[in-house]
Amino acid sequence: MFIFQVAQEILLQEVNIEKVKEDAEEFYRNGTFFCSEAIVASIRKNLAPQMPEELIAAASGFPVGVGRSRCMCGAISGAVICLGYLFGRTQAGDGSRSEKCLKLANELQESFRKNHKGVLCCSVHTKGMDMASGEHKEQCISFTGEMAAKTAEIAARELNIPVTGHGDTK
Repeated sequence: MFIFQVAQEILLQEVNIEKVKEDAEEFYRNGTFFCSEAIVASIRKNLAPQMPEELIAAASGFPVGVGRSRCMCGAISGAVICLGYLFGRTQAGDGSRSEKCLKLANELQESFRKNHKGVLCCSVHTKGMDMASGEHKEQCISFTGEMAAKTAEIAARELNIPVTGHGDTK
């Protein structure tokens, strides 16, 4: 039932994939949010304005590979949070919603793997980089934009929302 309500609220809007990407990148670039938070904030701004702001806070523990552990890339975590919000279940026993959300999350992470050394691990992607360097930040900005765009692309497809500004989301 929830997905239908979300779709009703946003169905008449177009989703500008490039704007989702650019906003996520800018939130990260200017220091407003880290990767996972930036993705949630951009999806909220451009696709799901009814999304509670608290979901941005829920994403705050994921940057730099979950609490700076440099495990799974925070951009993937933020994207999965958004997919969970849009397609996940809130009732026990609703296995079909759970299965759909898992399928979409798998599609998302497979897209990242395909484009980035076959791994999700932050430590692999930042190996040898100074974590305070421009090189590290630019890579993370790019990953953030890519995952925000891919999340918007998946959501728009699944919710049958018209898409504009669809650049290369890989």
